[in-house]
Amino acid sequence: MRRLNVYDAVQERLKVIFENFDYVYVSFSGGKDSGVLLNLCVDYIRRNLPGRRLGVFHMDYEAQYSQTTEYVRKRLSEDSDILDVYHCCVPFKVATCTSMYQSYWRPWEKSMQKAWVRAMPDGCYTEKDFSFFSNDLWDYDFQQLFAPWLMHRKKSRRICCLVGIRTQESFNRWRTIHSDRKYHRFGSLKWTHRIVNKAYNAYPLYDWKASDIWIANGKFGWHYNRLYDLYYQAGIPVGRQRVASPFISQAISSLSVYKAIDPDTWGKMVSRVNGVNFAGIYGNSLAMGWKSIKCPDGFSWKQYMDFLLGTLPDDIRSNYEEKLRVSIKFWRERGGCLDAETIQKLHARNIPISVGPESAYHTDKLPVRMEYIDDIDIPEFREIPTYKRMCICILKNDHACKYMGFSLTKRERELRDRVMKKYKSLEHGKI
Repeated sequence: MRRLNVYDAVQERLKVIFENFDYVYVSFSGGKDSGVLLNLCVDYIRRNLPGRRLGVFHMDYEAQYSQTTEYVRKRLSEDSDILDVYHCCVPFKVATCTSMYQSYWRPWEKSMQKAWVRAMPDGCYTEKDFSFFSNDLWDYDFQQLFAPWLMHRKKSRRICCLVGIRTQESFNRWRTIHSDRKYHRFGSLKWTHRIVNKAYNAYPLYDWKASDIWIANGKFGWHYNRLYDLYYQAGIPVGRQRVASPFISQAISSLSVYKAIDPDTWGKMVSRVNGVNFAGIYGNSLAMGWKSIKCPDGFSWKQYMDFLLGTLPDDIRSNYEEKLRVSIKFWRERGGCLDAETIQKLHARNIPISVGPESAYHTDKLPVRMEYIDDIDIPEFREIPTYKRMCICILKNDHACKYMGFSLTKRERELRDRVMKKYKSLEHGKI
């Protein structure tokens, strides 16, 4: 077999995609990965598929660096002979970790128009253009529902969204590609994932490294977001150079860079979302829970957790208490999956546990039932139910408790399923 480099491999993947899907669009954030993916697709179409059009889906989060805004504006205005641009300025819910009082915010919220970070761009799509929009939608829900909406609009039989994620970026992205759940794929292609019937995501850049991205930009002379030059000059490591929503947990530690790189935008952001200035000052410190935290003298971690919960507004406190209740019930009744080495470490510390014979999940790990403990000093700390982990969630304003391993709640899953079911008929052209 001929060993392909990552560029040649992408050419073969694009060939498969364009041959099997009658409409293809790129999810374009303005970042380095989606920018390279868009350029690869444009070049492929011009070289191999004259007359074919390509969709570009851009979710505009309002609060972003002016360099990103300028790059997106220029890029979306180019190649207009083959591009269908869907520039979406929609007030969906977006998670924020800057405040203990606010778990989400809404870009382009009409009631906040006087405080908008910038004016809404001309010719964009708003909530009025999407029959499926509701105030309950999160940004990730909007992404999923956009696919059947576009499939109906284009009268497409099968549609594909190309997403520029790379497994080098995180374990969750690696898991997205290498999951054993093959029934979600298009055929045997592990770098694809079904959204709804006949609508798929594809990740043709999944095996690229960050160095490959920059080699491609240099080799082909492609334009890119010049924000990355400023990041480099500011000494921001490659792994923290993000252009996504600045208020999510992954961006908090570098939020303060806004003040130096784009002071005008920073001045507007401070009054846009609760806690931005505090997060900008303390986001890389103990105050936001990003470093090793210590339990105050005279407190256990459970007592410290109770103290922290007592400082929160009622609705926010109730959210954390419900997450804790669900987690305690899970570890008591079902148990979490742990490997043999971790189980042995728990035994060595005389921690009462009950180990089941096998798990219902596809794993060699065993289900372990146990009560919450205060803390444990082992490398597998994040796998064990401890009150310290809950304290870290509270200090990080991690309202979804992702640090605790939580995904969507039952209510959130039911809401998403209900919305997806309602608008699934879009792909069949029934509404």
